[in-house]
Amino acid sequence: MTLWNLILLALIQGITEFLPVSSSGHLVLLPNLTGLADQGQVIDVAVHVGTLGAVMLYFWRDVRLAVTGLPRMLTGRTDTPGAKLAFLLMIATIPVILAGLVLHLTGLDDAMRSIAVIGWTMLIFGLVLYWADQRGAQVKQAEDWSLKDAITLGLWQAVALIPGTSRSGITITGARLLGYDREGAARVAMLMSIPTIMASGILLGGEVIATADAPAARDGAIAAGFAFVSALAALSIMMRLLRSVSFTPYVIYRVALGVILLGIAYS
Repeated sequence: MTLWNLILLALIQGITEFLPVSSSGHLVLLPNLTGLADQGQVIDVAVHVGTLGAVMLYFWRDVRLAVTGLPRMLTGRTDTPGAKLAFLLMIATIPVILAGLVLHLTGLDDAMRSIAVIGWTMLIFGLVLYWADQRGAQVKQAEDWSLKDAITLGLWQAVALIPGTSRSGITITGARLLGYDREGAARVAMLMSIPTIMASGILLGGEVIATADAPAARDGAIAAGFAFVSALAALSIMMRLLRSVSFTPYVIYRVALGVILLGIAYS
């Protein structure tokens, strides 16, 4: 890939990974507008590594808390904040891993990667996000995360395996319906992304390491770097805006993009 293509792809992936607008929808739309070929697994893994680094850096205090609590959690004790957070993240990640394995083994994951599917999910789940954001109470914060909520949000997150749904968007939707305030809902959703992105990277990483050559590794490093910067910027802006702005601007954008994708699919 050319340098320009790498930068464009990494910026789009980085910006849309954590915003509730679906990165997959944008990556499907990109070739239709530019004629770019599929980026391949090396770049897929690279941009995920970049976005993973961004969310871990932004929420470093929470990440450090969970990491320090992990040994205690592995002994079966969740009596400290760190051990509890590590346990809840593990519980919330199980549904998406199991569902992802089923889709991968049956081939349904590739079958669903159509512009029509992504257009409908962009539109429908955008409206669901608006409904949840307007209807949901704001009585819980991220610190109120419980086992029941982790299981519930884990099931919501599994729905994001349908392309165009948006992993962050669907978990934020679920959290708002559970009564989390906007900032708390986004924070929980972002923390849940860390083990999920790690699991996805591990699944694809083995194949990439075995087949990647020097040029591919170089392209991957460039993509990871730009994805990291763009994801960190997008995440920072969104979290600051949520103190005064609802999710409605993202909903409007999702609906508009969904209509465009459906127009392309059925034209």
